[in-house]
Order: sequence, then structure tokens, then C-alpha cells
Amino acid sequence: MNWRAKPLVSYRVIVDLISATTTETGLKVQCELDTKAYPKGIVVSEEEMSTINIMRDDFHGEWNYTIRQRNTIDRSVNS
Repeated sequence: MNWRAKPLVSYRVIVDLISATTTETGLKVQCELDTKAYPKGIVVSEEEMSTINIMRDDFHGEWNYTIRQRNTIDRSVNS
């Protein structure tokens, strides 16, 4: 497999390529390899999913979103 004509021969190469990503508008990407082991087969119920505070972006909200804390306090109201 290749990315931008560079062979993806190791995780280090992949992380370095992702980390080098920028845009004309100034976006810079930070990336690091997570080597922890995670359990497989965890199923999240529809009820659990409905409690996640997801703020979807207007542009491709299925890909671009922010997950906020469930019980955030609007400090501007109390100030």
C-alpha cells in the first residue's frame, strides 16, 4: 500500500505522513501511535449512543463532529 507515492512499510512511516499533513488555511495535524490493546466486540446500545453529546459540523457532519461532555455548564449564563 502507498500514500502519496510513499510505501507504507511501518507504523512510523504512517504516523510521520499523517503528522506532516497541512492545509492552505493553516490546519496542522498532531498524530501519535497508540499501542494499547483494546477489547474487541464491544457493542454500544442505541440508548448509550443517544446520550453522547455530539455536535455535528454543517459540512459532512457524519465525518466532522465534536464530542462534548455530557453535563457541560454554560458558564456565560452564570457569570
